[in-house]
Amino acid sequence: MINKDILKKAFRHLCTAKAMTELYEENFKVVSKYVHATSRGHEVIQTAVGMQLLPQDYVFPYYRDDSILLSIGMEPKDLMLQLFAKKDDPFSGGRTYYSHPSLRDDDKPKVPHQSSATGMQAIPATGVAMGMWYKETEGIQDTEKPVVVCSLGDACVTEGEVAEAFQMAVLKKLPILYIVQDNGWDISANEKETRAQNAAEYARGFNGLEAISIDGTNFEESYSTVKNAIETIREERRPMLIHAKVPLLNHHTSGVRMEFYRDDLEEAKTRDPFPKMKKYLAENGFSEDELEAIEALARVKVKEDYLEAEKAEDPSPEDLFTHDFAPTTVTEEKGERSPEGGEKVVMVDCALHAIEEIMHNDKTSLLYGQDVGGRLGGVFREAATLAQKFGDNRVFNTPIQEAFIIGSTVGMSAVGLKPIVEVQFADYIWPGLNQLFTEVSRSCYLSNGKWPVSMVLRVPIGAYGSGGPYHSSSVESVVTNIRGLKIAYPSNGADLKGLLKAAYHDPNPVVIFEHKGLYWSKVPGTKGATSIEPAADYVLPFGKAWVLQEIWKQEEKETIAIVTYGMGVHWAMNASEELGMQDQIEVIDLRTLAPLDEETVMKSVKKCGKCLVVTEEPSNNTFARALSGKIQEECFKYLDAPVMTIGSENMPAIPLNSTLEETMIPSTAKVKNKIEELLAY
Repeated sequence: MINKDILKKAFRHLCTAKAMTELYEENFKVVSKYVHATSRGHEVIQTAVGMQLLPQDYVFPYYRDDSILLSIGMEPKDLMLQLFAKKDDPFSGGRTYYSHPSLRDDDKPKVPHQSSATGMQAIPATGVAMGMWYKETEGIQDTEKPVVVCSLGDACVTEGEVAEAFQMAVLKKLPILYIVQDNGWDISANEKETRAQNAAEYARGFNGLEAISIDGTNFEESYSTVKNAIETIREERRPMLIHAKVPLLNHHTSGVRMEFYRDDLEEAKTRDPFPKMKKYLAENGFSEDELEAIEALARVKVKEDYLEAEKAEDPSPEDLFTHDFAPTTVTEEKGERSPEGGEKVVMVDCALHAIEEIMHNDKTSLLYGQDVGGRLGGVFREAATLAQKFGDNRVFNTPIQEAFIIGSTVGMSAVGLKPIVEVQFADYIWPGLNQLFTEVSRSCYLSNGKWPVSMVLRVPIGAYGSGGPYHSSSVESVVTNIRGLKIAYPSNGADLKGLLKAAYHDPNPVVIFEHKGLYWSKVPGTKGATSIEPAADYVLPFGKAWVLQEIWKQEEKETIAIVTYGMGVHWAMNASEELGMQDQIEVIDLRTLAPLDEETVMKSVKKCGKCLVVTEEPSNNTFARALSGKIQEECFKYLDAPVMTIGSENMPAIPLNSTLEETMIPSTAKVKNKIEELLAY
């Protein structure tokens, strides 16, 4: 028998959630300015979950979970401030939808940012659990054993990213409880059309994921099942799944009305959890007057909070421009870049040693991705010996799961870790872009600064040695279009080491593109990528371009500013040397693409009067073309010729054949010809 105080508290939450739904419907024309969904029909299972979580736990509610939020201690007004997108919305400052929480209160379970987009929350949530696993195995967990709860709708369990999360949960035996609320509907598509089995049946295919089906409208069954599951996970540290069957008694969202398509509304009403809960309480010592008083108080409270929230202040225009990034401490170049007596090393070793130094000094840092573990140490040997030095819990292989590799960093960062992860080739980043765009890059902004994602994503990139169409792509233009990321693309080992150190100290997500052809300087003309290895204390801030070949303004000679990055730096420097025009060509190595050092670029272009932007990407519709346009716009009156761009040919892929590859991508000779064309303009 459940304690009477627990039953009373649970019923109060149910009454509050129901009163909120009814009030929203009564005021539909007012509250439907912004889209919202409510928990009507789902209240019992949600309340049974929320009431049993502790402050050290983490919970990932989805967009229908306002009853979970009420039961962890949020007030109706808190949720309504988000409903109206008000300035004091405690979750996002008016930036995101109702019941899309981000919470970091000491006295409540932690709620990192998540998009709630069809199943995507499963990866960040499982990332939190993996962070707990790591901290416990390494002896750095400093609280009672926490658990993670990930709430999902039944329709999203068919999503591939959910499968990636389940796979890692059972592989690592992670302390996570997946709560699947099954109301039988996607939006207008129902379970018969879209699912071959329910969530519990599906989950049992993941060996080690215990799955239980329950009636999610029965409070006693829901509460006791959740209680047993949480206690088991807290003690045994393994994943579980509860599949709770519930009716949907309100609209899918305020914008998709149930009357449009539902043919089961009358049947759904027969499973309403609210009268079932009242009946259960009446059978267990509660009088009708007592229950009616609780209902009446809930309605009054909800109405009062609604009126206050409606009158609350809206965000100001200035609020748009806050919390895109958390402040970083690395704002100046520091440390020894070229220690006395140092020897030149290849670029890949600068990266390897940077990671080793980071991991040696900070146990919260770890490295994972495909093939980075002890057997291989990365397909480019960029992680060689790290697993042997730091152990298989700190440096480990993952399945082929780019979405999980990238999205799990949201959860790892949320528990105070610093994940360094790898996508094996830039060509393989596409399955992870969903997580990179929707979860990683927006977390700081949409949580109003509460949950920046501190992670480093290493991406080997570029064409080299007949890699063919699946190992040679340049993808920086896609990634630079994702706001909320910092992006580096160094041309040499010293810069790579300094930028890796800056990325490690940065509380924001960082993507580092590392050109495969520069790793060992095996490509002719790339010896400049080797460097005297910087000291361990060397850091290079983002947003600081490097003027490699500075020239004076000259009236009697034509001068050119070449703006480039990565392999383009070497093409530009070699072309300049072959032309014997080092006194006429200023080469700007951007080093980072976001933030971009526009001041240095524009200063150089205004001085030189002509500009060439060099990229390895096919040049149309790219970062380089956008930069060319911006230079043209800001420097027009200083220019003696149009800003020109050279990149790869605009073909769908880089062919395997070496002759075709050479024809496809730029080279020193091609850049030299473009310089001559620009000089002659």
